Amino acid sequence: MKFLDQAKIFLKSGDGGDGVTAFRREKYVEFGGPDGGDGGKGGDIVFESVENLNTLIDFRYTQHFKAKKGGNGAGSDKTGAGAPQLVIKVPVGTQIFDDERETMLADLDKPGMRIVLLKGGDGGFGNARFKTSTNRAPRRSDKGWPGEERWVWLRLKLIADAGLVGLPNAGKSTFLKAVSGANPKIADYPFTTLHPQLGVVRLNMSEEFVLADIPGLIEGAHEGTGLGDRFLGHVERCAVLLHLIDGAAGHVVDAWRTIRTELEAYGGGLSEKPEIIVLNKIDAMSPRELSARKSALAKASGAKIMTICAVTGEGVREVLRALQDVINEAKAERAGA
Repeated sequence: MKFLDQAKIFLKSGDGGDGVTAFRREKYVEFGGPDGGDGGKGGDIVFESVENLNTLIDFRYTQHFKAKKGGNGAGSDKTGAGAPQLVIKVPVGTQIFDDERETMLADLDKPGMRIVLLKGGDGGFGNARFKTSTNRAPRRSDKGWPGEERWVWLRLKLIADAGLVGLPNAGKSTFLKAVSGANPKIADYPFTTLHPQLGVVRLNMSEEFVLADIPGLIEGAHEGTGLGDRFLGHVERCAVLLHLIDGAAGHVVDAWRTIRTELEAYGGGLSEKPEIIVLNKIDAMSPRELSARKSALAKASGAKIMTICAVTGEGVREVLRALQDVINEAKAERAGA
């Protein structure tokens, strides 16, 4: 399945049905009077978040959505049928913006959420509505009200408990594959991962969490370099960030500072999120190199540094436990709020 995290679509709610001009025509009823019915209501445009979707790729091929018009009225005071709602299903975590991408119209961050974005037009009045004491046979009936229409942008921000961040080729995809059932592409060159991946990490029978792996970030990511601003949006909703650093590449402090600078410049509360710093690829370092780089990183960040080898699994269990503890604390805080 191809991944797409933003799309522009056109929406139009249904027009209201027309009212009609009609009169009661019956034998022996000399002055039957007007009995034209009202038009029916046009269909609404409704968005619904569902759990079994994780991409907006369908909106690349279908970009125009138009609800049906309400039914016209009829004689004998019959009101036209209301048009059904047009329900557009989107993944959980989808945000809807206006055409300028400046105003958020809706944020569907929970399964089963429904929002009426555009309301259908009201039906027009039939001539029975215009009967008065002085006008007993009105011939006026109204057209239905037009529906609303607009272009909107859909943006998907994945819902995950923890997010993997780091420079390209830091071993994020290898880590994700080792700890979950995800099967991302892995190779020994930068930007192997081209779009976000999700994996479910199961620690035991009662504890599990969703881990998001985004493509590697580079300097200037918050400004859109390398599509970094779009990728960072996928970890905005995470409770904790797992900052993976390639220990074998050297310059670990510079690597850490590059990512921290991008998180702070992007905003969205990313720099305030709990961060677990992990030095990866310890199998490619001598004990002396590992000790020196770990100490330098701890001094620069002021945080505890964990070490792992994603390929052999050394130290991975301890990192997962640390992630789960932070996630449990965040869930407890939300429940108590």
